[in-house]
Amino acid sequence: MAEKIETSKSSDFDSTQKSSIFEMATVSSRGQICIPNDIREDMGLREGSKVLFVLTDGSLIMKKVSMETFEEVTRPLREAKKKIKESEVVDLIHKIRVEKRNKR
Repeated sequence: MAEKIETSKSSDFDSTQKSSIFEMATVSSRGQICIPNDIREDMGLREGSKVLFVLTDGSLIMKKVSMETFEEVTRPLREAKKKIKESEVVDLIHKIRVEKRNKR
């Protein structure tokens, strides 16, 4: 079961986000984690929604994936010659989406 830690305005965080939600969850014996309801609702996650997990420098980032397949989204990440920093992930995903839209 998820434990809500804190909800705060993001003045101390990334200024592009309206608010930050901090919640704690426990990994089950099968490796499963229940995404807290507030986060599922905020991200628009429903049954069958696809998410991308990126592990970098000890931090796990989960990003909702829409329209692109896992292969299309992760190909540039695997092919990247340089080490990707956590702060670059959102910009890289945005760049990939823009390139994909421009191909249509």
